[in-house]
Amino acid sequence: MEDETVFSDDPAAMARKWARAGAELIHVVDLDGAFEKSPQNMAAIKGILEAVDTPIQLGGGIRDMRTVDMLLEMGIERVIIGTAALRSPQWVIQAAGQFPGHIVIGIDARNGRVAIEGWTENTEMKAVDLARRFEDCGVAAINFTDIQRDGMQTGPNLEQTRQLAQAVSIPVVASGGVSSIRDIENLLPLEAVGVTGVITGRALYSGGLDFKQACAVARANRPKMLKKH
Repeated sequence: MEDETVFSDDPAAMARKWARAGAELIHVVDLDGAFEKSPQNMAAIKGILEAVDTPIQLGGGIRDMRTVDMLLEMGIERVIIGTAALRSPQWVIQAAGQFPGHIVIGIDARNGRVAIEGWTENTEMKAVDLARRFEDCGVAAINFTDIQRDGMQTGPNLEQTRQLAQAVSIPVVASGGVSSIRDIENLLPLEAVGVTGVITGRALYSGGLDFKQACAVARANRPKMLKKH
């Protein structure tokens, strides 16, 4: 939390920017919600939904069915569940069954072990073992983030991403460390083992990665690759 960088004070305007650039899915995280254990930025989230027609996926502080239902009713396409996936896996399985295709499991890992509560608490649970709990229950995808690379623009953890994708049949979305077109190109071969998308944030705002170019590379080489911000 103390290391935050603010790139814009108008999230809706940023959403419009990426939508106009061709985003197929916009990735939003309520950072305050992740720390407070419940959504905190509802006004900004509503503003984003009103600003674009592009599907939105949202994570941060989602811990109960009431919140999931509220967000989907608002128009959120995919709800990302992180900490609760470890603490309350049966509830998450229930949610995935009730809302098939709309629940995403967010797995954040440090040295292959799951970290929760906004990355403030490390656990002994292996990322692969947590992912396996959600096989065949209706989850849309697993967002896998290597915490040590997130925001560092040092390239994604290709090997851990590969291992996770090979361990489950659920589509995996890579996150953390993407900083250049080369990183996108390096991820493309992982589609063969189930990596279907990539989340990139900081590199877009800092200018290290050109979004339109990234989309073009992904579409030209792997038509199924889902481009995300």
